[in-house]
Amino acid sequence: MHEHPIHKIHPVDELPATGYCRTHELNILLLAALYAVSRVLSRSLAFNESLRDVLRVLHDEAGLTCGMIGVVDPQTGNLTAHALHHPDGVGDVQYQPGEGILGLMLEKPRTVMLTRIADEPRFLNRLGIYRQDLPFIAVPIKVGGNLQGILAVQPEAPDDGLLEERAQFVEMVANLIGQSLRLSLEVEQEKSTLVEERDLLRRTVRHQFGFDSMVGRSATMRRVFDQARQVAKWNTTVLIRGETGTGKELIANAIHYNSPRARSAMVKLNCAALPENLLESELFGHERGAFTGAVESRKGRFEQAHGGTLFLDEIGEVSPPFQAKLLRVLQEGEFERVGGSRTIKVDVRIIAATHRDLETAVDMGDFREDLFYRLNVMPLFLPPLRERIEDIPEIARHLLGKIGGNQKRKLTLTDMAQRRLAQHEWPGNVRELENCLERAAVLSEDGQIDVDLIRFPSARERTPPRPPRGATPLAMNQTANPNPVVDIDDPNLSEKERVISALEQAGWVQAKAARILGMSPRQIAYRIQTLNIEVKQF
Repeated sequence: MHEHPIHKIHPVDELPATGYCRTHELNILLLAALYAVSRVLSRSLAFNESLRDVLRVLHDEAGLTCGMIGVVDPQTGNLTAHALHHPDGVGDVQYQPGEGILGLMLEKPRTVMLTRIADEPRFLNRLGIYRQDLPFIAVPIKVGGNLQGILAVQPEAPDDGLLEERAQFVEMVANLIGQSLRLSLEVEQEKSTLVEERDLLRRTVRHQFGFDSMVGRSATMRRVFDQARQVAKWNTTVLIRGETGTGKELIANAIHYNSPRARSAMVKLNCAALPENLLESELFGHERGAFTGAVESRKGRFEQAHGGTLFLDEIGEVSPPFQAKLLRVLQEGEFERVGGSRTIKVDVRIIAATHRDLETAVDMGDFREDLFYRLNVMPLFLPPLRERIEDIPEIARHLLGKIGGNQKRKLTLTDMAQRRLAQHEWPGNVRELENCLERAAVLSEDGQIDVDLIRFPSARERTPPRPPRGATPLAMNQTANPNPVVDIDDPNLSEKERVISALEQAGWVQAKAARILGMSPRQIAYRIQTLNIEVKQF
């Protein structure tokens, strides 16, 4: 940037003899100083530092020494010396309204010009820095018409007849300070508002995703909550496993927002939603020109989550080639953007989730074993809804409250409707339950949901088979096979029912049951654990 020449003030005896020439040269001098002041005030929002620099400019370039900026205390109305350009610094000096020249300005904010301090008996000179034989100028600093402070200076030479011109210059400087102060106050107010909103949002989110606010009182869910609460304290990688719709993302949110990383970002990505080429750019970012359409550099999810948590949903869907790239980030905490060569290091806590059987995927070669063990540090198993039927009433009430809030009315569920909900298999888990209740709420005229409004498009309910017409339960018991062979390929069977059926056919020999199901012994052992199947001993 082109720098303007800096003019130094001439001693009075070196100024040209005519008043016009002296005024002209002073105006040039003050104009250059005014430009320097405006640059100081515009280059930074660090207001206190800028004020000290302004006083330095007034001394060095305008010949106005002992610059002092006093600030009005909004509580007491007193004036306190805030910034001072003098080797002795600023003492704890205050002026009350009506006290001395500066105190009078608090009562009547107007410019004060003294040709010689010694001639004004009301001048107190509490700072002890002003010479009695020199002039003095004090100008009010206003913001929106309200007095905020006072700018006081002392010309470095006796009055040369141009005191009024210097006072006008000081008024312009005070006006610039007032505008800068107004901007600084607005920024501080906006910052304060943003901080309050941020803190409120954090409290809201922490409450929303707190473990105490999560629905589920069954023993299996209490165990999951306890494990999640424990692992939230640490940076341990978590792998959340469970069927679709069991609430894996809710658990991930609870872990993050109750961890030491809660003040940083929680970044999410569904790995199944993007093809591999876009997934790489989305996770690692890209440099400008890395591919067609990359018109500028872009941070990936790993960089966005630096210091926080990255939630990788459906991690089991990524391809083996991409798994190798992901493994390096998890092991080393570093990567390169697409099209870049600079190594970027990040501090990110990983929470992954999947509904797939990763052990089977490892055996089939579809999922890297080293990546599986890197992710499976702390596994959390979320049980399907059909295995925690006792939670359905509480979950239903919670969901009805949410749906009712959207519909702006109160929704209730009859006992018969609750019993019907408890008889369903819930292949879609909590997500299916929410959809079912929302459909029922739409069909309800008065907000009461009775059994006739509970409808399942899939028609898969856990109800006992109806006897043939004319048959009695006793007749059925007399003719039925006490140990019927269940077709494990029946599409209406749940996964748990298939495993139990295979175990029963194999006499509860796990290796034999695994062969029936086409699994390895390790896979069926995993199924027994995750499905909470009680193994019978013979």
